[in-house]
Order: sequence, then C-alpha cells, then structure tokens
Amino acid sequence: MKNISNFEDKTAEEILRWADETFGNKVAIASSFGLEDVVIIDMMVKINPSVKIFTLDTGRLPQETYDVIERIKERYKVKIDFYFPDREKVEEMVSKYGPNLFYNSVELRRLCCNIRKVEPLSRALEGLSSWICGLRRDQSITRQEIKKIEIDNAHNQIIKINPLADWKEKQVWDYIRENNVPYNTLHDIGYPSIGCEPCTRPIKPGEDIRTGRWWWESAEHKECGLHPSKLRREKC
Repeated sequence: MKNISNFEDKTAEEILRWADETFGNKVAIASSFGLEDVVIIDMMVKINPSVKIFTLDTGRLPQETYDVIERIKERYKVKIDFYFPDREKVEEMVSKYGPNLFYNSVELRRLCCNIRKVEPLSRALEGLSSWICGLRRDQSITRQEIKKIEIDNAHNQIIKINPLADWKEKQVWDYIRENNVPYNTLHDIGYPSIGCEPCTRPIKPGEDIRTGRWWWESAEHKECGLHPSKLRREKC
C-alpha cells in the first residue's frame, strides 16, 4: 500500500476510487446515515454501484433514521446489511441496570455503546480489508487528528478510510444540495449529529456540533468506542 501520508492531498472521490480498485469486495461503507455518510454513499455508488454498505441497528434509533435508510435504498438501489446487538447481552444489561443506564455514568454509557455498537461493528468488519467512515476533523476535539487513511489498530489493523476528513460542514451541505442526496430530516430541526434517540438532542445556535450527543458528558468522552481517539487513549 502507498505511504499513508500520500493520501492527504487527494480528493474524497480519488480516495474512494482508490479504495474500490485496491480492496474490491473487501471494502465496505459503515453508515449511520448522517450527512457525511449519505455523501459517501452517493460518491461511491457512482464509482461502484455494488459497493458493500452496512449499518449498526442499536434498537434505539429514531424513526427518521429508518426513513432515510429506505430513501437511500430506493434512490440508489443498494443493499444495506444490518448488524444488531446480541439479544442476551442486551436483555442482561437492561435487566441489571435499567433501560436508561447510559444517563447514570460514563462507564454505563460505554457499556451500552459497547454492547449495542462496538461488538456488532467487530462482526461487521470480519473478512474485510478496509472500511469507510464519515469522520471529519472539525466534528469534535476527539477527531482533530484523524487521517484520510489510517491503520485501524482496534480492528486487526485493517485500513480505515476517512475520505471527508478535511471537509467543513458547509462542503457537506453543498454536496447534498447540489446532488439532491437524501438525508435525515432531523438535520432540519437542529440535529447536526444523530445517534440513538435517547442520546441525541438538537443543539442551540453557536454550540459545537457534537454538543447534542451525550450532552450530559464532557467533550472528551463524546465517543461511543467505534472510533477510539488519541485523546481518549491518553486518558485511559
């Protein structure tokens, strides 16, 4: 593989084309169907209409997320693979700590995220050589140092691709509008970042775009474990 630093001056489309040519059916888009994810789907389908796409269904997603999934499937004629959490682990967790355990402590919130998201992701990545994400550097302080191409040490050192790493929010919206890309309607009422329904709220004008995720926690904790940050690793 090329030196990772050589990709920093490449466009998102160039990186996605490289990913398709390099990894073929061993690369997949991980999508929560946020703004960045639908942009990536639109770009990648134009390169490879049969690209693999998967999503993690935690069982606590807002209805608007399912609605946009259906619109994406209809628009692009793509197959979406769903990965769910282990039923027995969810039942045990909720029976022990209650359905709203995530509000009680950072540790319990991370437990919930681990069972509902991190473990299903590990299953989704089995057999892949690379995965594509919608991370951007200006989304939060925990993402400021991400690269367009990274070695994912949390998942057997497969290649993690962040083609929109250097994009600003305006670029994302401009692309969506210019290409008429379907998006989650919660974005129209103040939700810049959308996860599970009980852990997501709209933000006020001027607030950081990640403020609405796990709003009861401090900024350095605002990751679910899917994308371990250097900041969090240093604090552990």
